[in-house]
Amino acid sequence: MIPNLTSMITILIVATPVLILILFLPAIIELKKPKDQGPRMIMAGIPGVTLSSIHVIPIANMEYEQKFDSSLIQTMAKIIAVLPSLEI
Repeated sequence: MIPNLTSMITILIVATPVLILILFLPAIIELKKPKDQGPRMIMAGIPGVTLSSIHVIPIANMEYEQKFDSSLIQTMAKIIAVLPSLEI
């Protein structure tokens, strides 16, 4: 058995709330007296931005632009297949 069980229980009962208070004290203070007014809507404050001014950008086919060859893809697959066997 533990020699001083009552003293250990009282320390835990006192120390736990003190630890929680110390950890959360900055957040509690900030909630009581906030330093700023909180989050703001960014897009609402920009003048002249409407949905009609946003242009649609087509999605490019990167594989076609890079001109990947099937032999290159197979070589890369072999290299990647070796990687899991390197774990010890």
